[in-house]
Amino acid sequence: MSKREDILKREVRGLHLYSDIKVHELVKQFSEIGGFMASNIARASDIFMEMISDPQCTIFLSFTANLVATGLRALIADMVRRGLVDVIITTGGTIDHDIARGVGGKYFQGDFNYDDTMLRELDIHRLGNVLVPMESYGPIIEEFTFKALTKAISIKDRWSVHELLYFIGSLIEDHDSILKQAFLRGTLVFSPGIVDSAFGTSMMFFKETIRSKGYDFTLDMLADLKALSDIVFSSRRLGAIILGGGISKHHVIWWSQFKEGLDYAIYITTAVEWDGSLSGAQPREAISWKKLKPMAKSIVVYGDVTVILPLILAYVYKEIELRKIERGISNAVNELTRAIKGLIEECG
Repeated sequence: MSKREDILKREVRGLHLYSDIKVHELVKQFSEIGGFMASNIARASDIFMEMISDPQCTIFLSFTANLVATGLRALIADMVRRGLVDVIITTGGTIDHDIARGVGGKYFQGDFNYDDTMLRELDIHRLGNVLVPMESYGPIIEEFTFKALTKAISIKDRWSVHELLYFIGSLIEDHDSILKQAFLRGTLVFSPGIVDSAFGTSMMFFKETIRSKGYDFTLDMLADLKALSDIVFSSRRLGAIILGGGISKHHVIWWSQFKEGLDYAIYITTAVEWDGSLSGAQPREAISWKKLKPMAKSIVVYGDVTVILPLILAYVYKEIELRKIERGISNAVNELTRAIKGLIEECG
């Protein structure tokens, strides 16, 4: 049993704001006010800084596609540009939104309460309170995919997902594109559910189209598992920022079990634990599966990622500046990236 004096160590302090307060100072105050998710935001910010400061840590970022339909797309791309993540694991919809917006598709601000029957008649898709005109989604994704895959099969006809997404990134000119920044930085992008997307459907249509002409295109998803295995076993320590849940979250923690679990974990979610879902499962549950080490530094922040992640990153960016930290891509990823880059450069 803990001693009383060991528990009552940190007094709750008042929150003091003024007109020109900086986000960095606000988050520092969050660590002292005692309630409720504010203190978790501060703790998540500190854990992220520990990941970044650990030269032996390979950092994974997982997120769901809905975030890429918002302005957070540019922020995630900036995280990649700054070298704050080594590996991305995401859903097929991320590839859709990143391509669509990367080749000129326009998304618009809307409202959760729009009449969806009216929107259907106007050829407008609704994603929460984001509006996606039909012409900014399916048609331009298919057109881009056909052109990209035509170039890809001139290099080779069998691609892993992470190789293909690296190549796709080389074809996008938008610097707010996650795939573009991943290509420029050498960050690998994995998407275990990639076929569940407009991009995936377009790949199938492309394959059937060229098959009638005697050509072939194969997506080798098992090669992605081998690449992830190599990354995990080549890493000294593993850290993860997990935005939302689903297949992206599970793929990160699944592969981490083969290294006895994550050493650092930040979950940002709105999912609850009591329904037994993977999305709502807390880090402590992952310990039982050996997906998180018992002594790992972890935190769950409940809330909207579009609010929470900018607060954490504003703090982290300032801390990086103050501490003069320069982070390179993990050695566990470099060899794989060099091989893909060499292949693409060799073939022009």
